[in-house]
Amino acid sequence: MTKQLMKGCEAVAEAAIRAGCRFFAGYPITPQNEIPEYMSSRLPEVGGAFVQGESEIASINMVYGASATGMRAMTSSSSPGISLKTEGISYLAGAFLPAVIVNVSRGGPGLGSIQPAQSDYLQATKALGHGGFHTLVFAPSTLQEAVDLTYEAFDYAERDRSPVLVLMDGCLGSIMERVSLPEMKDPAAFEEKKWTVGYNGQSRPTRIITSIYPEMVLENHNKARVDLYAQWAEQDAKAEEFLLEDAQYVVVAYGIAARVAKQAILDLRAKGLKIGMIRPITLYPFPKKSFAKLDSTKIKAIIDIEMTIPAQMEEDIALATRCAIPIRSYGRSGGNLLDDDGVRGAIEKIVGGEA
Repeated sequence: MTKQLMKGCEAVAEAAIRAGCRFFAGYPITPQNEIPEYMSSRLPEVGGAFVQGESEIASINMVYGASATGMRAMTSSSSPGISLKTEGISYLAGAFLPAVIVNVSRGGPGLGSIQPAQSDYLQATKALGHGGFHTLVFAPSTLQEAVDLTYEAFDYAERDRSPVLVLMDGCLGSIMERVSLPEMKDPAAFEEKKWTVGYNGQSRPTRIITSIYPEMVLENHNKARVDLYAQWAEQDAKAEEFLLEDAQYVVVAYGIAARVAKQAILDLRAKGLKIGMIRPITLYPFPKKSFAKLDSTKIKAIIDIEMTIPAQMEEDIALATRCAIPIRSYGRSGGNLLDDDGVRGAIEKIVGGEA
C-alpha cells in the first residue's frame, strides 16, 4: 500500500470511512476539530451523512439513532466534550448498540487546557458512563496504529454490540506522519444485522431498541457483560513488550508518552542500564498477562510515565503485579509535554534512589 503523509485527526477520520462508517455527529472542540471538519467533506463523497449537532449531548444521541438502524456510526470529542457524551454512551451500552468514540484528549480537570495531555485514563477505563459498564479502550502510540485500531474498532463494536473508545492525546491528533491506509469496505456487503430497528425477521420483536428492562432481565444482561469482559481480557488485551528479557527496571507508558519513554530507554541501555518497557495498547482490558510474566525477584522497580499528574494508571499496574514490585511515577501535566531529557533524567533519579 502507498504511504500518505496525513495529520493525525484526518488519518483517523479516513480510517473510519474506510471501515464503513457512514454517519458522524459531533461538535467542535480543540484538539479534535479536524475530525469533524474532514468528515463534513469526505462523508458525502461516499454516500454518508455528517451532522454538526447543537451540542455534544445531541451528537451522541444522533449516533444512538443511526446505530439503531444498523449504520456504522462514530463521534469524536475531547475531554470535557466526552464528559457531556457519557450519558449517551451509557445508553448505547444499555441498548447493546455498537459505536466508535474517539477522544483526542487535553488537559484537565475542568475546562483545563487545549494542549495535549493524558488526563482521561480514569474516565476511559473506570467511568465512561453510569451503570458500571466497560468498553474496549484502545490507546495508539503512532498514527499508523491509530489508523489500524480505528479501522478495527468498528468490527469489535459490531461483534460485541458495544461502544468502543479510541483514546489518543492531542499530540497524536496534531502531528503528521506517513500512514498506509486500509482497503475501503463496502457497507452493502456487510452481513444483515438482525438486531436493528428495521429488521423484520422472527428472532426478536421488531422496532424495539431500548435500555429499559425488568429487573431480572437487566440483571441477566449485566451477568452476560461479565462473561464478555472476561472474553476481552482473555482474547483482546494488547500490549507491546520491549527489551524485557534482562530488565531490572520496567517503564510502563502508553500513547505519546511511550514514544518518548522508548527513546529514553534506548539512551539508558547504551549507558548500561537494564531497562525495558510494557506499553499497554488496550487500556481496558488492561494487559495483565504481560505483567504476570515479570519476575518480582529481579525487577527492582516499575516506572509509570504519563502525561498527567497525578499518575492515573498506577493502580492498574499495582493490581496487575499484585503489589509485588515497587512503583514510581513521573509525569507532566496541564498541557506541558514530556521530552527526552526530562524522562531520561527522571528515570535516572528514580534508579539512583532504588540502587
